[in-house]
Amino acid sequence: MKRIVSGEGVPAVIGPYSQAVIVNNMVFVSGQLPIDTATGEFELNDIKVATKNCLQNVGAILKAANTDFDRVIKATVFLADIADFSDMNEVYSEYFKNDKPARSCFQVAALPRGARVEIEVIASC
Repeated sequence: MKRIVSGEGVPAVIGPYSQAVIVNNMVFVSGQLPIDTATGEFELNDIKVATKNCLQNVGAILKAANTDFDRVIKATVFLADIADFSDMNEVYSEYFKNDKPARSCFQVAALPRGARVEIEVIASC
């Protein structure tokens, strides 16, 4: 049985997908873009702020699924420019302090709305 999850204060989905789905005590969080939920602004310039915005959105969805960053098993980071890796990684490490999840990071040709970063995760709940 699957359950659809929506985080409070997280931007609404803009397509035919869910913010997250829980199946067999696993949470699959859709890729989150760098939207500041307080202002609705989309961060296109500062990769550190953009990464923080993505991870805050991920965190809100994890909370709605009754889990948190400590239970993330796998993260995938999509970057518009792999040269942003170091700055992204600096912010990313602030959210994963204990047992770090497995992670993949890719440079992609383009991200929605001109974003520089998008982050998705899989966690246990």
